[in-house]
Amino acid sequence: MARTSNVFARVEPEIKEQAEQVLERLGIPMSNAVSMFLRQVVLQRGIPFEMKLPKTELLNYSSLTREQFDAEMEKGMDDVKAGRVYSADTIEAEMRRDFGV
Repeated sequence: MARTSNVFARVEPEIKEQAEQVLERLGIPMSNAVSMFLRQVVLQRGIPFEMKLPKTELLNYSSLTREQFDAEMEKGMDDVKAGRVYSADTIEAEMRRDFGV
């Protein structure tokens, strides 16, 4: 058997649990999946999947002029009046997906 080394990583509990469920269905232990990922990093000489910036950037309100801030607030009010509203859960899920927050 080949020598092994330990790797310790901090991950969000929900992500770990979801990954474990997927890996269990695939019949792959977590340690094997991590080993597979690291082997691919070596073989590909980088991250073995495409990495992109989010489609949209978060707006930094502290950098806006008063006029720009007022215009953004007006856009928000127009959305509310038009019924273009989303639950906090929906926004949180999109933030996680798009920005890794």
